Amino acid sequence: MSAIRLLVLGAVRQHGRAHGYQVRNDLEYWGAHEWSNAKPGSIYHALKHMAKQGLLRAHETAPSTAGGPPRTEYEITERGTQEYFALLRASLTAHDQKPDVLSAALGFLVDLDRAEALELLEERVRAIEGWRGAVTGYYTPAEGPGQLGHIGEIMNYWVHSADAGAEWTRGLIERIRGGAYVFAGEGEPFVGVLAEGQENPYAGRGHRPEADGAGGVPGDRG
Repeated sequence: MSAIRLLVLGAVRQHGRAHGYQVRNDLEYWGAHEWSNAKPGSIYHALKHMAKQGLLRAHETAPSTAGGPPRTEYEITERGTQEYFALLRASLTAHDQKPDVLSAALGFLVDLDRAEALELLEERVRAIEGWRGAVTGYYTPAEGPGQLGHIGEIMNYWVHSADAGAEWTRGLIERIRGGAYVFAGEGEPFVGVLAEGQENPYAGRGHRPEADGAGGVPGDRG
């Protein structure tokens, strides 16, 4: 499962229509360039690739009055919206994915209604517990990792990871049950994207939008 697809689809959907630099800026604002593969090249490639797949619709804009090159703006299609929600739901319930997949899903959690979010997270806990049970069916943590030599540390690590993951998820469930956050249909959502022209306090040092053709990597007009 790809975190970058979910991140890019979700970022475009939040704007309604966005160019590549806006998507990049949002994901950097979330720190996604640190905890995922959402690097500039990957973002622009994903935008173009998903436009070819019919998940995004590309719009060529007119050149700027300042003489800059035209850039491509994207909006999510109906098919893209279906893909987005499928990825979001799968990412929240999958216990065996890399952390960036869950991190991406958490960024869009409130696009679901509260009841469904709780249901998906509870499913995640059950999946983690089921996987842990399969591991401990032949490996007993109480006996210590030494029973399998140093190889036992592999199982020891995964059992501890499962316990930590389940505990964290239960905590999130309780916070949501307690009324935390604004979910779909409940009112004005939290705005997690930057407005056009708003400075990103977390952008890399020395990076300037105009350095990449007002919305792309060198040589790119996306």
